[in-house]
Amino acid sequence: MYDTIIIGAGPGGYLAAERLGHQKKKVLLIEEQYLGGTCLNVGCIPTKTLLNSAKQYVHAREAGKFGVNAANVSFDWAVIQKWKDEVSTKLREGIAGQMKRFGVDVALGRGEIIAPPRGTAPAKVKVTLNKGGTEEHEGRTILVSAGSVPAIPPIPGSKDNPKVVDSTGLLSIGAVPKRLTVIGGGVIGVEFAGLFSSLGTEVTVIEMMDEIIPFMDKEQAPLFRRALTGVNFKLGCKVEKIEGAAVHFTTKAGAAEKADADLILMAVGRRPVLNTWGAEAAGLDLTPKGVSVDDWMRTNIPGIWAAGDVTGKSLLAHSAYRMAEVAVADILTNLDGIGGNSNTARGASNRMRYNAVPWAVYGVTEAAGVGMTEQDAASKGIAILKASLPMKVSGRFVAENTFSGPGAVKVIACAATRRILGVHVVGAYASEFIWGGAALIEQELRIEDVKQLIFPHPTVSELIRDAVWGL
Repeated sequence: MYDTIIIGAGPGGYLAAERLGHQKKKVLLIEEQYLGGTCLNVGCIPTKTLLNSAKQYVHAREAGKFGVNAANVSFDWAVIQKWKDEVSTKLREGIAGQMKRFGVDVALGRGEIIAPPRGTAPAKVKVTLNKGGTEEHEGRTILVSAGSVPAIPPIPGSKDNPKVVDSTGLLSIGAVPKRLTVIGGGVIGVEFAGLFSSLGTEVTVIEMMDEIIPFMDKEQAPLFRRALTGVNFKLGCKVEKIEGAAVHFTTKAGAAEKADADLILMAVGRRPVLNTWGAEAAGLDLTPKGVSVDDWMRTNIPGIWAAGDVTGKSLLAHSAYRMAEVAVADILTNLDGIGGNSNTARGASNRMRYNAVPWAVYGVTEAAGVGMTEQDAASKGIAILKASLPMKVSGRFVAENTFSGPGAVKVIACAATRRILGVHVVGAYASEFIWGGAALIEQELRIEDVKQLIFPHPTVSELIRDAVWGL
């Protein structure tokens, strides 16, 4: 019998398996498709690999501005795709190695809960193996990390249309399209728009909201959009139907328009996987957003935890990592019989907190943020202090990024307590130093605290400190 059976080997699942294995627990990790889940195979890693190739191409093409002349710059899409696949394969093999290192058993197939744990009776999980046949396993605890899939809205003309692809399909295309229409101006849509526009594709993004990346700070989002040169944005527009590779939509003013393309990307978000692993049979509390969990990632069924996209709480790989760590700490408490089920035994600090989860949008120009936006603070009635500095005041940024367009760092603080509430960045390297903003918020630092920190110079990250002084 296993101590823990984990369904899903994405970021949450494989990290939980590693952490539990490190604690000498007997673990079974079940995965239907591939180790690493969406992130490693058809999400975070392959998209960043392609974006890096696009950035290399842009950098070479613009290198003359730095006195470096590169003649006849071109790209080979087949080689780019090969490198993307090699990266995912290498990392997938690394996860397999970690599972072996920590003594985790891996079953490749579809896992399904057929009996939840009841008192001292263990849970039962059936695995329909990819190679054929089935297995049944017992476990004292279960962690569900089943992930998410692209959401496909019922737009007339989209079903069974070979010209319409989701993010997974777009990653494996054989050639770069001359024209691409993206339905959805969220993170996924904008990243792909930036990728293909950098490679010379004529890109149109149709978004029903009035601005891209709706959760971005209201002053930062337009700045980021303007930095995405070569992308034609249609904001406040409603898609009515698709005919072949043509998207018909209505503008905010009520005018009927059409966007013609060679390929259409459906990028309206993702939804949790709830219907393939026995959620209802186990009696789990489900909502349209995902599996209901508390701050310790416990479901309504004792002995079953959930982490990652399947909860619908925060569909980010790094959120899944942290959720897995929180769940593992709670599972270990349960397995080792320390403190029963009391929240006090688990500790107030070792729980999932969402106020300091950073996000990032990648590309030649990046955007990232953490904590409250200005509109968040206004909706909560919090009086704020704010300061924003353009990237061009950073010596490092100016020296290295003449081709990266506009950018800025914005910091928000509570006027009453002077605690840092939000950090928002548009510009190169944003994804690499936004963690610093997360640390300021997580540790509840005040303006005066941050002013005493020493940032390395010259770096772009020191704009955070400069903006705090601006407060």
